[in-house]
Amino acid sequence: MERESVADPPPSGRRNRRISSVEALAVVLVLLVIFRDRLSGLVSGAALQTWITVFVSVLVQAVPFLVFGVLLSAVIAVFVSRSFWARALPKHPALAVPAASMAGVVLPGCECGAVPIAGSLIRRGVTPAAALAFLLAAPAVNPIVLTATAVAFPGNPEMVLARGLASLVVAMLMGWLWLRLGRTEWIRLPHRPDLEGASKGQAFWSACRHDVMHAGGFLVVGAAAAATINVVVPEAWLQTLAADPVLSVLALAVLAVLLSICSEADAFVAASLSQFSLTSRLVFLVVGPMVDLKLISMQAGVFGRRFTMRFAPATFVVAVLAAVGAGAVLL
Repeated sequence: MERESVADPPPSGRRNRRISSVEALAVVLVLLVIFRDRLSGLVSGAALQTWITVFVSVLVQAVPFLVFGVLLSAVIAVFVSRSFWARALPKHPALAVPAASMAGVVLPGCECGAVPIAGSLIRRGVTPAAALAFLLAAPAVNPIVLTATAVAFPGNPEMVLARGLASLVVAMLMGWLWLRLGRTEWIRLPHRPDLEGASKGQAFWSACRHDVMHAGGFLVVGAAAAATINVVVPEAWLQTLAADPVLSVLALAVLAVLLSICSEADAFVAASLSQFSLTSRLVFLVVGPMVDLKLISMQAGVFGRRFTMRFAPATFVVAVLAAVGAGAVLL
């Protein structure tokens, strides 16, 4: 059992008042309205129309899956006992890793919810290797994500199989790698009550609001980035980059880390990057739910920086290799 660190001290009076994401978004919208004439002059009518078309199409396709996934994730987080997983998983750590990875197939949820759940599993006595395997698998291979992938790539059903298999392989390899090389002192769990003391209804809606604010916000950023890439980046550049197998894979792997899109919506962004090969876009889909900026920050907060500095880079390398391998065989 890992030792938990001392609870975080309560925030001081100076830090109690912080600008929320909603307030920040409101300020941005007001500035866009005020300076809309100047901004519209910077972008040609055709380019702006293309940007809006791509942006809206990504959101319209992704939002239903995002909402459904958030609701189911809140149900699991609030109404399913955390101690259930300690009883359900095999006692042997090496066997618990694939079992925890397969649990992600039947548990809808995004990576934002998987991080605190993995931390609570470790607190309940689940071996860290199994908890980390679940952390990686749950956002990548659950039914909502795979269904969204099938909808985003209607002409390429093999993308669903390739994404599921590659993601499962990464989750299990990282779990077994932790058993081999991981150290308990790298994980420091803070004392943070998770919706304790609240009623089931309050906890459910609190979880929904949290996931919608985080996942929804990153979806908007991702859709805007995808639209911007389609408008700003010259087609010749994209074609040159996409034509190089190595550069295209590395470019979309890094892009997945930077965009930090929710796994329930990233397939639609990947589908919009039609200049790139299916293998490159598969790398984008496998890397994103496992290693991105928001996950790195969340993992540092839940497990500690020493853990994140080792776990995130290793996961990135394994994810890229597994996705390239799956793409070479299945796509």
